[in-house]
Amino acid sequence: MPSFCPKCHGVLETDEVCCAQIRYTWRCTKCHKLSTGFALPYGRCFMCGGDLVQLEDRKIEDPMNLRAVREAVQSELNAYHFYKMALERMRNPQNRVILENLYRNELDHLHELEEKYHAHLDREVLDLEPAVEKLLADHVFRGIEFSDETAARQLYELAIEMERRTRDRFQALAKDPGLVSFEKEIYEELAAEEEEHVAMLETELANFLR
Repeated sequence: MPSFCPKCHGVLETDEVCCAQIRYTWRCTKCHKLSTGFALPYGRCFMCGGDLVQLEDRKIEDPMNLRAVREAVQSELNAYHFYKMALERMRNPQNRVILENLYRNELDHLHELEEKYHAHLDREVLDLEPAVEKLLADHVFRGIEFSDETAARQLYELAIEMERRTRDRFQALAKDPGLVSFEKEIYEELAAEEEEHVAMLETELANFLR
């Protein structure tokens, strides 16, 4: 039986897909999390159960001129380099599998951020100069012995602490009375994203410690 494409409203024959590459974006009215996808959402926000509102594509002429977008990109880059440096130093095969997964997830988060806010990055920012990376790693991972069996737990705890700090900062910035409503919305969305990352890492740490 024919149906209609939800985007272009054209008539579809059975099992036919139209406008398959068009992505939709929804914002939760309760926790402010953004979700994107090709299909309509199943109902409510998967994080908090709040109502979802579909957003039109937000064209940002120069995303990196917005403080909120710059801070979001930097926070995701920080997390990306954290996992990348940890993976390069871990020798335990089982723990390397865990870090590989966290590293890939963070890379996906960075790409999602680029897509949501049209903040396309130069690929060179994904690599640090060796001297800079060593200096940063010596500071971030001080006290962690990567050959020790407790290293993975310590890295999880550091990652959770990092995501919580970022979430708290975005929540505080969203309350700045001097912000225009658009940037306030972005900070709220970014805080919700960090809350999801915290929940994910806490769950993974609990499973790891079993």
